[in-house]
Parts: sequence; structure tokens; C-alpha cells
Amino acid sequence: MASKKSSTQASPMAAAAAASLLLGLLLVLPVPAVSSSDAEEAVVSRFREYLRIDTAQPAPDYAAAVAFLRGQAGAAGLEARTLELVAGKPLLLLRWPGRRPSLPSLLLNSHTDVVPSEPHKWDHPPFSAALDEASGRIYALKVEDMKCVGMQYLEAIRRLRSAGFIPDRNIYLTFVPDEEIGGHEGIEAFVASKEFKDMNVGLVLDEGLASPGEVYRVFYGERSPWWLTIKAKGAPGHGAKLYDGSAMENLMKSVEAIRRFRTSQFDLVKSGAKAEGDVVSVNFAYLKAGTPTPTGFVMNLQPSEAEIGLDIRLPPSVHTEALEKRLAEEWAPSSRNLTFEFKQKTSVLDNFGKPAVTPADSSNVWWALFEEAVKRAGGKLGKPEIFPASTDARYFRVLGIPAFGFSPMTNTPILLHDHNEFLSKDEYLKGIGIYESIIRTLATLKDSNVDYESRAEL
Repeated sequence: MASKKSSTQASPMAAAAAASLLLGLLLVLPVPAVSSSDAEEAVVSRFREYLRIDTAQPAPDYAAAVAFLRGQAGAAGLEARTLELVAGKPLLLLRWPGRRPSLPSLLLNSHTDVVPSEPHKWDHPPFSAALDEASGRIYALKVEDMKCVGMQYLEAIRRLRSAGFIPDRNIYLTFVPDEEIGGHEGIEAFVASKEFKDMNVGLVLDEGLASPGEVYRVFYGERSPWWLTIKAKGAPGHGAKLYDGSAMENLMKSVEAIRRFRTSQFDLVKSGAKAEGDVVSVNFAYLKAGTPTPTGFVMNLQPSEAEIGLDIRLPPSVHTEALEKRLAEEWAPSSRNLTFEFKQKTSVLDNFGKPAVTPADSSNVWWALFEEAVKRAGGKLGKPEIFPASTDARYFRVLGIPAFGFSPMTNTPILLHDHNEFLSKDEYLKGIGIYESIIRTLATLKDSNVDYESRAEL
């Protein structure tokens, strides 16, 4: 005999009716919108996640950085390739295809590696990405230089895609290794590759510097590094003996001559006559001398050799032959038993024999568009500058490709390579809006009558 149905079990028809009623209610009920504060919190959270990846030289975790960034690229709808031009040093190449891929493309470059730190001298661990809720500051190693910029590129593209924007030209993003140690196995290898040549790059944006004031800083060139050593030789002598020509005496004469030159250049900066990027900077990197013992140095022996290391930075306008003459005749003359050797010597000229700079005036239509984009986003640009140090942008300028250095951070002290480096989360979020305007403007073809197929044009 068949069992009776339970009185609590609904018939199939009744269940269907209930489901239909529930669906109807769900369709008419309002769906809670994501608040702007929740959206901003998610953006900041992604940034802090990137900051926590330890990519400090000499053992950066490039694999973790690339894995994270590929995930972000996928969320932003970008094509992704990982190139390993040098073993163990992956370079992430992203692409947002444009309507007219034959146009010169826009390249947004950033580096993933950071310098070493001294964690015991930080108030927060360098890779903690600690957020001070009271001040809104995010503390992390390389929050300024330049993990902020790389993430601002990606967040700006997310916004543009959500708004339905489609670029006219291809947009590329590169996240490259080894910038902090010269870029030789990073961007230098990349610009020599077929992959780069196929990109048809018309303009590159790379890193700049924070601005303590309200005006954004932008850089159209940079100083070239000359790293060299000066070595002195002389007869050893008793610590009590006075005689001419000891190694230390000869080297100290050089140090004094170099110090006078350094002071003369620094005075120009202090007086406001020149910007830091417009003078030759000379800094002493190390001094090596003396006869070591297990507990220190021999004090009653004048050494037979002494050596200093110099970090010299030259603006594109400098007369390099005159500086080399000064080096050979005044700083390290052979008549005082002195010799010098370059560890790195970068030309101030591009491959065409011209100063390696990008025009930042009305002669360069890229510059006009860049200026317009920043202004449209509510920002203001200061006078274009020469970057006082070196960035990966130099590898593009030497090829004759226009490149600007720009990191949208105002009201922020310059703390790159410093302890307790920080960036305000509000400043970070504002910078995303700046890049959204820049990318939209530079990627939009305005005048169809111009021959944009030529590299001489946009």
C-alpha cells in the first residue's frame, strides 16, 4: 500500500508558485550599490597588497610580483605576456589594443624592484604597508618609487574600461626588473628586443618625483651617471714622519679640489640660480685606506695606497670634455701618482649626437596633450625639469623616443630611498584620476587630417 504524503510537503505546483513570487520580489527590490568609500577601500587594499611583496635587491621576489600583477591585469581586461630576456628576471608586458594599431603606441613603464632597507630604523616594517588611519599615510618601502605609479596605471585603466572608453592607439604597460641596479638586464635588454621594436612606441611615461607643494613635477631629461674611482700610491712611512708625496696626502689634495668644485655647484642650487638637475653633482661614495688589524687599523703606519669612489651626475647640457680635462689635470693628475678608472660612464647624448632630452614645449604635440590632460583633471604642472638622478627613461630617450618622468604626488615629501617612506592614500587616489585623464587624452586621436601613420607625428 502506498504511503500517504506528509501534510507539510508542498505540491510541485505550489512550490513553483512560491519560487515565482520570490523571484518577482527580488526583481523589484533595490540592489545595494557599492559605496564610493567601499570602492576606494578596495583600491587602496590592492595597492597595499602590491607593496607587501618583497622585491628588494639583491634578491627580489619577482615571481610573486609578476603573479600579482598578472592577476590585476586580468581584472582590468588587459592582454598579458611575461618575457624573460634574462634568466630569473621576468618582465611583464601588458597591452590594451586600440582601434588603430598602426598608430604609434603609448607605453606606461614602471619597475618592480626596490632598494634594500634597514628595517630596525623604520617605525613600521618596510613591507608591512601599514596604514595610519589618523593621518591616512601608507608606510612602505618604495611606496613613492615607484609602486604607486604602476598600480595607478592599472587602476586608471579599470576606470576607463568601466566607462566604456576604447583607445585609438595601442596602450602598453611594462613592469620591469632591475631598475635600481642600472636596468641593464631589465629595460636595456628589452629596448633591444624584437618585442619592443614591434610595439611602435611613440611616447613613454616613466617615474618622476613627489612634490612638497601643490604643483606636480614633470621631467624631460635626466642627469647621466659617471661612477669612478681615484687611486693614490706612495711610499709607506712611519706614522711620525713628515714627508711629501704620501698616498694619503696626494689623495687628500684631490678630495679638497673636488670638494671646492662640489661646493661651487651646490651654491648655485642653494641660491636658486639653478635647479638640482641642472648642475654637476659630485658625492663621495667611499674612502678606502689604511692597514687593517683584527681590531681596527695600524696607527703608526702611513699606507702606500688610498682610494676614493665618486658618484658624479651630469646634466645633458654639460661640457663633458671640459669635465674630463679637470679630472685628469686637477682631480687625479698622474704627477701626484694618481690614477682614475670609470666604473660607469653614461653619455649625455642620444644615438643621434643630440642632448638626450624630450622637448617640453609647443614644438612637441605630446607635451601639449600631456599638459592639457593634467589641467583637465584639476592638476597644475610646474616648470619641466631635468631629473637629478637616473631612471629607465634614459634608455628610451637615447633612441630618440620621447619620454616624460611623472609621478602624481603633491603635498608629499621626497622620501625615496629614505626611512619611513610614506604616501597619503588620498594623494594616491587623486593620482589615479590624473592618470585616467592622461591616458584618455594621449590615447584619443583628435585630428584625422594629420598623417599619424608617420613616427614624426602622433
